[in-house]
Amino acid sequence: MKPHRNEHPKILFLFSDTGGGHRSAAEALIEALGLEFPGQFETEMVDIFRNAPSPLHLAIPTYPMFAQVPSIWDISYSIFDGRRRVIMANSVLTPYVRQYYEKLIDAHPSDVIVSCHPVPISSFIDILEDRERSQRPPFITVVTDLVTTPAFWYDKRSDKIVVPTEYARLRGLKMGMRPEQFEVIGLPVADRFCHPAEDRRVIRERLGWPQDLPMIVIVGGGEGMGPIGKNALAIDKARLPAGLVVICGRNKRLKERLQKHEWSIPAYIYGFVREMPDFMAAADVLVSRAGPGTISEAFISGIPLILYSRMPGQEDGNVAYVMEEGAGIWAPQPRLLVEALRQWLYYPEKRAAAGKAALRLAKPDAARQIARLIAESVRINHPIGGKE
Repeated sequence: MKPHRNEHPKILFLFSDTGGGHRSAAEALIEALGLEFPGQFETEMVDIFRNAPSPLHLAIPTYPMFAQVPSIWDISYSIFDGRRRVIMANSVLTPYVRQYYEKLIDAHPSDVIVSCHPVPISSFIDILEDRERSQRPPFITVVTDLVTTPAFWYDKRSDKIVVPTEYARLRGLKMGMRPEQFEVIGLPVADRFCHPAEDRRVIRERLGWPQDLPMIVIVGGGEGMGPIGKNALAIDKARLPAGLVVICGRNKRLKERLQKHEWSIPAYIYGFVREMPDFMAAADVLVSRAGPGTISEAFISGIPLILYSRMPGQEDGNVAYVMEEGAGIWAPQPRLLVEALRQWLYYPEKRAAAGKAALRLAKPDAARQIARLIAESVRINHPIGGKE
């Protein structure tokens, strides 16, 4: 791969819309680079599955369907849970995608490659080193899983592997990675989550929420997946002393159904929203899937978590992490969710302790720290302002 040589060094981000976390991480890093080094870098994002050969190109449109079948994730995680197994899988994958990846590399010459998705890492490095081992651009892996990280994330040839937790680093060491490869920094999240919020009374007034009730926010990701409706109706049936906010994402049918329901407690139904920092700042409890991005955002906001679902294998560690650190509760059934909420609503000191634990785990500067690491790798190989 010939280095990109333009007025500004170019950084290529690899991601895919198989789950929102990979795109969100890449966008957060691009935003952080712009904030830390305005006008100094050119950046580009490439979805590695968007134009991939069949059947890989189906990964994006079929992801929401398979994400709702936990047994599939459990099986796939178990099959590839080991470095040797991943090496074997990549030995099959690389020849299959070689021509596609080579065209992609030629079309996007770059000074640094950053992968926010585990699948392309080894195949990309194989191809880059087959071409120009001594001149290949630095390859940085940004792991977007918190604890039980899939083995595909780890390759000994990655110049840096940025992980969000010490658990992810230790898992990488067990996979045979070198200690010097790792930087334990955190998960990159959008800058709007990383600043002190307005006073919650001001936010609630703007949103039209009551000032005198604890507020529960239920989320299910951008697609509004999972038992959001069942959980919301269970909370309403229990007539808990709280207000309820349900974020349905792009799930229009769910939104319409909940809007028609006759609620016994104050309820506010939203579709896809971009005000999540305000929602978290104004709320008292977040009820969520165990996705790493939402968990990291909640930590920064200092809002206690009740987790109701997770991807087997891949997100098991997220649940354990939140619970062991005292930042939240695991409640995979509506009945358990209502019981957990009762504990926090009637004993607010328990809720406050979970919020403090969440803040202790927060890493609001992660995106900017990673951006500085990426910028340093560019400078080493292509000094900004210097000549080739």
